[in-house]
Amino acid sequence: MHLSLQKQITAIASFSENEIETIASCFEYEKFNAKEYLSEMGKISNKIFFILNGLARVYYLKDGKEITTYLSADEGFIASYSSFINQTQSFENIQCIEDCEVLSITFEKMQFLYNEIPNWEHVGRILAEQNYLCMADRVLKLQMIPAKEKYQTFLASAPAKIIQRTPLIYIASFLGITPESLSRIRQDIS
Repeated sequence: MHLSLQKQITAIASFSENEIETIASCFEYEKFNAKEYLSEMGKISNKIFFILNGLARVYYLKDGKEITTYLSADEGFIASYSSFINQTQSFENIQCIEDCEVLSITFEKMQFLYNEIPNWEHVGRILAEQNYLCMADRVLKLQMIPAKEKYQTFLASAPAKIIQRTPLIYIASFLGITPESLSRIRQDIS
């Protein structure tokens, strides 16, 4: 198993060496080019991705406009969780912002691990809780916090790779502000 994935899951729960081998056998290494999709709107999202190297975003379309809802980079998980959990069509896309190397696990392999390795359920629960908290926090910030404060919070909390390498149009969309507003805010705080 890739060391960074092993570090992530063993920080959540403990596993025997045999369990680690079983878990590792359920993940598949994949490479994607920039602009390629990990998952597409209208299709069932059957995988959760662990990014080894790269940068990706989750977005949906509203009135023909792309609305970025999540950004993830090295050692981060990314998925269309509602589609994955319910095995229903996704209303969002997951797109690589730059070339990505990932480890992916299918819905079927997740279910297998839930049945075979009791502590794996803890991993699944923590991932689901983290996703929920991230989304709840995002909704509150979009509705309650002024644009400048949203950007400052983003700068203080997002990994450096996301801040430095995500195109500003995606960051503005993620923050729920226009690219022009983001440009003014960036000038004000420089």
